[in-house]
Amino acid sequence: MLVRSWNVYHGMTSPRGRRSHLEESVRLVSSDRPDVVCLQEVPLWGCPFLGYWSGMTAICRSARRVWFPPRLGSWITRFNQGFFRSAVSGQANAILLHPRLVPLEERWQTINRGRRERRICQAVRLEGVVIANLHASSEPGHPEIGAAQIVRALAFVESVAAAGDAVVLAGDFNLRPNQLPDLPGFSPPGPRIDHILVRGAAASPLRVWPEEDRTTASGVLSDHAPVELRVG
Repeated sequence: MLVRSWNVYHGMTSPRGRRSHLEESVRLVSSDRPDVVCLQEVPLWGCPFLGYWSGMTAICRSARRVWFPPRLGSWITRFNQGFFRSAVSGQANAILLHPRLVPLEERWQTINRGRRERRICQAVRLEGVVIANLHASSEPGHPEIGAAQIVRALAFVESVAAAGDAVVLAGDFNLRPNQLPDLPGFSPPGPRIDHILVRGAAASPLRVWPEEDRTTASGVLSDHAPVELRVG
């Protein structure tokens, strides 16, 4: 099972431009038909289109709502995507599944407490494995805040898993390997802040996409590189 994770940065390029390239990003990350793709920082207006763009089953959960319809947020951000970003378009996590994979259960939980911007972990249970997608807080100088969120996320995911299920915990942790909490039994983290951690199944070494793999005619997509590994 090929599992991939990417913070799509609202479809922006790095450095920031005025336009969103969300469709281009989603089509790129799903073009080779992976089994699972976990996405973070998806603008709410993009959620209804993820399945069409990717050809995958899309399960989207809002992390930051806005008080007006997402389509209006899309229209506003067209003026300057890099400036408006999630303030008017909201933000979501999404798990994309290959059509042959049947989700048995999907749940989500807030993993931060008393913070301005909600952070969530979503989990999808498949046959024999739970896939979890999280986006933890970035608090400069206070890695313990993000670490506590990851511990909460893991406790939530374990409550979703059935006996004997493998666990895949993926996403933008906003923590480097030496800042992560102790996670016994999991595969090694990635070299930066995006990780895919596996417990209960064999996992290949994590691969970080080189910049050229996400460079298109529009520029370098996102300020994060996709990460991936194979499970089983």
